[in-house]
Amino acid sequence: MAHPPSPLPSAPHTITAGLAALLLSTGMSVGLTGVSGGAAQAAEVPDPISHSAPDAALELDSLGSYETGQFDESAAEITAVHGDTVYTVNAQAATVDIIDFSDPAEPEKLGEITGPGVANSVAIRDDGLGVIALEDEDKTKTGSLLFFDASTPSAKVLGSVPAGSLPDMVTVTPDGAHALVANEGEPAEDFSTDPEGSVTVVDLPAEVAAPKESDVHTADFHAFEEGGARTLPDDVRIFGPEPHDDHPISRNLEPEYITIAGDKAYATLQEANSIAVVDIASAEVTDILPLGYKDHGQAGNGLDASDRDPKDAPETNIETYPGLRGAYMPDTISTFSSGGTDYLVTANEGDSREWGDFVDAARVKDLGDDGLAPVCADSPLADELDDEDLGRLNIITDMGLNESGECYDELYAFGARSFSVWTTDGKLIADSGDTFEQMTAEAIPDFFNSNHSESNSEGRSDDKGPEPEALTVGEVGETTYAFLGFERVGGIAAFDLSNPSQPEFVTYFNNRDFSVSVEDEIEDASDPGALLSSAGDLGPEGLTFLNRDESPSGEAALVVGNEVSGTTSLYSVADLKDDDSGDSEAGSDSQAATGADGAAADSDSEAEGSGSAADGTPVSADADADSGGSGSTSAGSNGASGSGAEASAEGADSGSTTSAGGSASVEGPEGNASVDDDGKDDNGGSLPKTGADLGQYLLIGGIAFALIAIGIIAFIVTKRR
Repeated sequence: MAHPPSPLPSAPHTITAGLAALLLSTGMSVGLTGVSGGAAQAAEVPDPISHSAPDAALELDSLGSYETGQFDESAAEITAVHGDTVYTVNAQAATVDIIDFSDPAEPEKLGEITGPGVANSVAIRDDGLGVIALEDEDKTKTGSLLFFDASTPSAKVLGSVPAGSLPDMVTVTPDGAHALVANEGEPAEDFSTDPEGSVTVVDLPAEVAAPKESDVHTADFHAFEEGGARTLPDDVRIFGPEPHDDHPISRNLEPEYITIAGDKAYATLQEANSIAVVDIASAEVTDILPLGYKDHGQAGNGLDASDRDPKDAPETNIETYPGLRGAYMPDTISTFSSGGTDYLVTANEGDSREWGDFVDAARVKDLGDDGLAPVCADSPLADELDDEDLGRLNIITDMGLNESGECYDELYAFGARSFSVWTTDGKLIADSGDTFEQMTAEAIPDFFNSNHSESNSEGRSDDKGPEPEALTVGEVGETTYAFLGFERVGGIAAFDLSNPSQPEFVTYFNNRDFSVSVEDEIEDASDPGALLSSAGDLGPEGLTFLNRDESPSGEAALVVGNEVSGTTSLYSVADLKDDDSGDSEAGSDSQAATGADGAAADSDSEAEGSGSAADGTPVSADADADSGGSGSTSAGSNGASGSGAEASAEGADSGSTTSAGGSASVEGPEGNASVDDDGKDDNGGSLPKTGADLGQYLLIGGIAFALIAIGIIAFIVTKRR
């Protein structure tokens, strides 16, 4: 049930043009800023959930949050950091919010950046060259990249260049030479138009300046069309309507998220269950890697597939189902290096297409109706179709049919409810099996597989479970960790990647109060803002890792953008092994893995064995990836561990695809930063968008007025004499 935004009470202020002119006349420069009165309340809940392995080397905790006061409006999604300033994509306002986190307990919004269109993603180079991916108001049209200078208090807009259709995620290469953009190219709402997906590669200038349009290159998928120079692998999923006569494959593929390893970029093609490999120098897609499917019939790969087991009183039932498979369909992707070898890490969220009359999902119990084929009588799943088993589960309708197409002999679920480690040529090294559900069932048994907007039990079991979406990789001490955010039930889980073939669960932290069910209570709440604040962080969408040298707290930290609660939060990441150990500079998620010493992993060997959850429960045994590669080993707390490995992570999470209106300029309580449709900065930096605290300007203004008053009085006294 949708609800209107519920803003917290605020008292925004602006400096008037007259006062600004007065200050300028006295020779003082100004930066226009806005103070978001009541919005920066703390969202830390009294009793956050913390669940760890017995020998956990990390501990997560909440340091502070900035609150927009907007519920379920995607008001805090992707984050990027420069110095003590956090830049958060606010899709609800179609802007990027600029937030001062120098005091984590009292973060303060300084301003916002807006361009033509809707902000989806943001990234910042080490020297402060920032870039925002902007979706056109008509998402099927060409988007743009807006560049700004994060090293100045004004976040001065520098210019813009074009991108592809629906630029959903942007990142900068570790050497700072290129910006890469995943242009998702989603269909129109009625599927009347389906633009091409692509990856934009932009050559960046050495200085903090906007690139030229001639620096923009497009890596498309034309070579994989029928008769093209490259062959499309059979297992790359191509499906759905074809509203155009040309480039059906290019229009079907939708790049979602990008990470960098060496001279290659890796872009997830979520709905196609694949990863595209892009040669950065030539801006060319050189390969597409199909990821195969997870076997949910194998021990350690179970799932809870029903929200009615039984109806009205669901219980946690994590079961295996021979004949049921999961399409990994990763959203976020990152990279790390161990033993001199680069690896990819994916958060296997899953996603369906629902545009106009086209829907590729259906509940198992509806198979055989509404024009859908039934489950084959001889399928191992034929006796698992009741609501308490698989009947409620949403599955992919274009997969699993027998050769005649008359019935389903297998079923395929959306996502894998896990994270996976892959080689850069697409070979599965490890998968976390059913660890996510086993672990959250133990940590929050009364709210297992809860939704994000409301607190319930098993509300998402019939869909994608905890729904892993946010992902980053960072190094704490000398150990490389993957941090996973669960979009629905919430919280962040950390896994030790020292041994890439057998990641180990370390800890889970969830800054959420499940006794507060916002969606159920907000309409009748006397203070909607206070209600939302009391719920904590809901729906983590983007993660940014900070090593101790980058963090305002002096220890490693995570910046979390929570789209449902509208909060940007800072979590401490304490190293329990050695409180005095330093964190590698390679740990930031704004960088990609560049290789280091650590636990060696033989990427050509099969990873077999079983991991375990925090309580020692087995979670995997020689898991089947169905991709022609190695078997996978589940992540668990008791697996073998190697020595520390240096790593770093890439990028921030994919942005919202909300098609909200945007304007070429921003005016209001948070100041101004504008750009016209040609990418020119209207302000030219003369009146910066952000600056010091408003009180400083009022004080200066008061002094100026006092000086003028004294001058006038002196003039009158002299005149009378």
